[in-house]
Amino acid sequence: MSQAPAAQERFTITHWLIVIVASIGFLFDTYELLMFPVIARSSLAELLRVPETDVAVREWTGRLLWMAALSGGVFGLLGGWLVDRFGRKSVMVGSIMVYSFSPVLAAFSTQLWMFVLFRCTTFVGVCVEFVAAVTWLSELFPDKRKRELVLGWTLAVSSLGGIFVTEMYNFIGDHRMSLPAFPIAEGFDAHATWRYALLTGLIPGLMIAVLLPFVPESNVWRERKQAGTLRRPSFFALFSPDMVRVTLVTATLSACAYAAAFGALQLTPSQIATGLPGYVQQQKELGQKIAKAKPGSEEHKQLLEERKLLAKERVGTTQRWQELGGLLGRIALAILLVFVASRRTLLRLFQVPGLIVISLTYFYFFPKLPEYFMIIYFFAGLFTIAQFSYFGEYLPKAFPIHLRGTGGAFATNVGGRMVGTMAAPLVTEFIAPLLAGGSSNAVTAKHVAMGAGIVGTAVFVIGLALSFILPEPQEEPAKG
Repeated sequence: MSQAPAAQERFTITHWLIVIVASIGFLFDTYELLMFPVIARSSLAELLRVPETDVAVREWTGRLLWMAALSGGVFGLLGGWLVDRFGRKSVMVGSIMVYSFSPVLAAFSTQLWMFVLFRCTTFVGVCVEFVAAVTWLSELFPDKRKRELVLGWTLAVSSLGGIFVTEMYNFIGDHRMSLPAFPIAEGFDAHATWRYALLTGLIPGLMIAVLLPFVPESNVWRERKQAGTLRRPSFFALFSPDMVRVTLVTATLSACAYAAAFGALQLTPSQIATGLPGYVQQQKELGQKIAKAKPGSEEHKQLLEERKLLAKERVGTTQRWQELGGLLGRIALAILLVFVASRRTLLRLFQVPGLIVISLTYFYFFPKLPEYFMIIYFFAGLFTIAQFSYFGEYLPKAFPIHLRGTGGAFATNVGGRMVGTMAAPLVTEFIAPLLAGGSSNAVTAKHVAMGAGIVGTAVFVIGLALSFILPEPQEEPAKG
């Protein structure tokens, strides 16, 4: 008798396959989302037919971050309802296919609207997949400790997606001229790094298709569905007297986390780090050489290519620091899940130091200690990104089984993706121009950094205040 529980605790091959499928899904969620900050300047400049430093590139960077997130939020909310209505696994798989093929189509864009459309559908797939996957995982592992370990560590894999996309972009950039010419219309760069990078989005769909037949649907959901005891999901139920508090608090907290990420972290690689003194000086020197070189000459072409590589390296390096910080943050959360019982306390362990770090990053280190900016930016990524893993673990327990997908989708997609991501255009199109005296053409990296600091600090303060009224989740019986 004493050996029976131990046997139940053992991971089976099916358990490991579930973990692998979830890890692939979470990894490429982040991979696809963070593809845009890496390719933003080069892709938008080519499609808009303007230099990478043009004001239109900055404005469309913030605009597209929000447009894609808004699309993902709307359809992600519907996806959460579908998760509760038609099952966790089937919706999860469908969403992965959507975000696998959309980047491939985006790679063939010759007009801005095509690129915007397929970035939006990519975001839709990611938004639906995240809610479906965390709901699926939370129900496949009834044992509390095992569930927390699985959710914590599979969500930690998400940050590898940011590292992978950065390294992949750098690798493609270094070897792009040796790759087959891209089948694109004349007038476009047939060896554009951003197009090759988008093609790699097909990888998760192929991997999931192979593993799909070997993983099960949620037993809890299926048994209740078959027995006729599963209540129908409803958006209105989220605002019933017993659910309204958790619905509104989790949605606002999610909005704060996404606002910090989109309004500060994701603007940094393309809009802020390019204003660091060392990079500015290098670009100035290259600009002088380009001006002296004969247009169309081999020297002129080489200098233009060198300028592209310099920009690529700056964006890639900055993104790498953020993602390494985010990875460490997710790992720290996975470890703390086992030791910290109070979910309010756990959240504040990241919010309090995060509030201090995000302020120092943009208000002090960027203007006064730029040589140490990447180090503090690493910690900004750590304390911000860890909160996404926190909500992935918290939300399935905060809502009853028939509302897990719907409730999680409302918090993540309406609160986070639809409201929180508005911070990106808020910084690039309103706060930064205001700080520059009301002129968009006068905006520099310093103004964007100040805007990012204002937004990041404000949402961390709001999030910290809300953590004191966040309900502690109650375990719902698997049966009954």
